[in-house]
Amino acid sequence: MMAGFGHTTRKRPGSRGRTWSRSRPDRASLGIMSAVCAIAGFFVLGIILGPVAIACGWLAMGRSWAGARPAPALVALVLGVIDTVLALIWIAGTTTTNGMF
Repeated sequence: MMAGFGHTTRKRPGSRGRTWSRSRPDRASLGIMSAVCAIAGFFVLGIILGPVAIACGWLAMGRSWAGARPAPALVALVLGVIDTVLALIWIAGTTTTNGMF
């Protein structure tokens, strides 16, 4: 009798019905996390949290513009872009020399 390589013949009740990988967050969690990063980026560390919100929002949207888009992911993507642009303008404005050098 051969049971197979690495497979047990007895069923585990905790593994039944689970078809996704638990090693990474799902799209809904990624969308909420990116929205939080985008909103927090307006107050602190916008140059870091803006691109993080863009990347997480893009991943939460499934890396495509086609199909149904989750609202938190799209809002986070747009807010992340605005946040990044504002942070770059702020950095460009503070790097004026004022004749010191």
